[in-house]
Amino acid sequence: MRSRLFLGLALAATLAAPAGAEELRMMTGPQGGSWIPLGGALKNIWEKAVPGLSVQVVPGAGVINVRGVSAGKAGVAFANSISTVDGLNGRAPFPQKTENVCNVGSLYPQWFQVAVLADSGIQKVEDLKGKAVAIQPRGNTAEVITQQLLQVAGLSYDDIQPNFQTGYTDAVGLMKDGHAQAFTLGTTVPASAVMDLASARDIRLLDLSKYEQGMRKINEAYRVKPLPADTYPSQQGTPAMITYTTHIITQCDRDADEVYKMTKAMWDNIGALRNVVGSMRKTDVEFGAQDISVPMHEGALRYYREANALAKK
Repeated sequence: MRSRLFLGLALAATLAAPAGAEELRMMTGPQGGSWIPLGGALKNIWEKAVPGLSVQVVPGAGVINVRGVSAGKAGVAFANSISTVDGLNGRAPFPQKTENVCNVGSLYPQWFQVAVLADSGIQKVEDLKGKAVAIQPRGNTAEVITQQLLQVAGLSYDDIQPNFQTGYTDAVGLMKDGHAQAFTLGTTVPASAVMDLASARDIRLLDLSKYEQGMRKINEAYRVKPLPADTYPSQQGTPAMITYTTHIITQCDRDADEVYKMTKAMWDNIGALRNVVGSMRKTDVEFGAQDISVPMHEGALRYYREANALAKK
């Protein structure tokens, strides 16, 4: 009887599934981050816009998402432009070049920030020598950037006292207690962790403009931009931060018509995405179409041309 019941349920599920339905696996981010709720919003948008499409949202992270799309383990994913470019070029932390990875569109900028205690005497990256620095776990995008920035400044982890934390909360705790003099992170602004830290200690954000040329030699997807005034309480001026872009990737050989529909639906419903991630409040289709040193998918490119998003590029 039980076997008949299971057989009946399986048959019912099969009949309920749309004929020819495609399940698209989408890799997002770690729990607690913005990529998971953003992925949920995109799932709803795409399933309504593309008949027969079913989107499965799964956790992920910047580097493994690029590997997942390249290996065909996911059909679409969130990524950071610098990690995607590293993968395309076969640079660490990728053991070899990733293939068949194309851009669908940029969503919002990420800002790499170096926060230091105001009384630490740290004015530039070189001053981190001998200091305790709270860093994200190895392999995290911000940890990779930290290594590269130290390299450009002529330093390495051997020259500082690195503390690889599991999250921003732990890093902020070290800073509040004086067990770390600096904290590196890559996220949107204003970062809640920096706001939390600034409420308890006087801090300063390092200006990273002098390292732009060296960083772009390492990865052409890096940009250096001034932090908007008054992003943080008691912010002094507009110190330059290293920026990169959160974007969406898919296989280059994915059906162009499908990617066109997904791209169009995403921008037709940009308001819903802005409601999920506040840092997207200024995101428009021109931002989405920008060149981030990752080839644009044929279907997405078709949409951006129709939307005249490439006219000024």
